[in-house]
Amino acid sequence: MKILHVADLHYSLKHYDWLLKIADRYDVVVIAGDLLDIVSPVNQPTQILVVQKYIKRLVAQTKLIVSSGNHDGNSRNDGDESRAEWLARSRSSGAYVDGECLDLDGTLFTICPWWDGPISRAQVNNQLENDAHKPKSRWIWVHHAPPQDSPTSWTRKGHFGDDNLHAKIEEYQPDFVLSGHIHQAPFNAGGSWIDQIGKTWVIQNGKAIGDFPAHAVLDLDANVVAWISPYDTGQVDLTKPLAGQLSPVT
Repeated sequence: MKILHVADLHYSLKHYDWLLKIADRYDVVVIAGDLLDIVSPVNQPTQILVVQKYIKRLVAQTKLIVSSGNHDGNSRNDGDESRAEWLARSRSSGAYVDGECLDLDGTLFTICPWWDGPISRAQVNNQLENDAHKPKSRWIWVHHAPPQDSPTSWTRKGHFGDDNLHAKIEEYQPDFVLSGHIHQAPFNAGGSWIDQIGKTWVIQNGKAIGDFPAHAVLDLDANVVAWISPYDTGQVDLTKPLAGQLSPVT
């Protein structure tokens, strides 16, 4: 199985067009949040319409998994917490989205929404607990924010990851967590695009300006993950410990 992992497209139509050109090369495409951009001059309803059209076109090419990020909310729940209600509507297009899971030949994908407070955090925790009991040979979480105290959440000014996620990784030890959110981490000294917490591999591509987005390709048959950005690249053998496989960022 080959998985293409991107995140933080932030309404870059050039990057969505790039994704359309290559999506059919992969068994699964994962977009781990921040499909929209709250600071774009294009209003949110228009962004949503355009991105939903891209989602429909991507679904026609491959299995598509999409989680929400902090830029994607367009409604509020009963606790006045942000939620991406528009993304839930993309289920009808065939995409797998927030709150769902997908089993592909024993590989279980758990798709977590962006949580914005105690209600939505509890929903994520319940989702992980429920999926923990499902049969699977491999478990992959899609979760926009990376874990706290990980080089994937480092910004030079400190770690800005998710404490709740870090605790859940330690509790359940999934095989992979595919994230986004921290744009600078792979390009900062002390940061990284990949981390290993116990048996769990955390992959967080960062955000790069260029003709294509920073992205990762997971080849689960070859047990290799490659990271590609306009600025740098990397590759890790998933059968070996991470220590010693990466060149330090300077």
